[in-house]
Amino acid sequence: MTRVGLEPIIRAHPLFAGLDEAFCQLVCGCATNVRFRACDYLFHEGEAADRLFLLRQGRVALETPTPGQGAIVFRTLDAGELVGLSWLVPPYRWAYDARALEPVRAIAMDAVCLRRKCEQDHDLGFEVMKRVVPILIERLHGTQRQMLDVYGSPS
Repeated sequence: MTRVGLEPIIRAHPLFAGLDEAFCQLVCGCATNVRFRACDYLFHEGEAADRLFLLRQGRVALETPTPGQGAIVFRTLDAGELVGLSWLVPPYRWAYDARALEPVRAIAMDAVCLRRKCEQDHDLGFEVMKRVVPILIERLHGTQRQMLDVYGSPS
């Protein structure tokens, strides 16, 4: 059996697809392969946002606790998506929980390592920002659509 390194897996993920060779090597230095069982939490609200996850297989629920109702799932992420965006903005704390809905395989990126490399190499930092900001915007729009579904549009 041939063992495959993380570089081709990271290159295949939509977040880093087409990334310059030198940048890819820098990013790969921050990566590890991880697995979660169904119902395992990837992280909890309030904890240090010290990782981001490139989902390879499985589904992850993003949820927020609500008083008297337990957790409410506000987004479900599938293979090919990025789990965790709070690593990029101070104070680097998770604003919600992330729970595996089924067995999950992912690449965990050490956020401190990645931020440091982005700060040291501003071209890499700009490239990462160009790739992450559209995800942030898409999720913001998704939340906006959900709010309109729940509360309706003003009369």
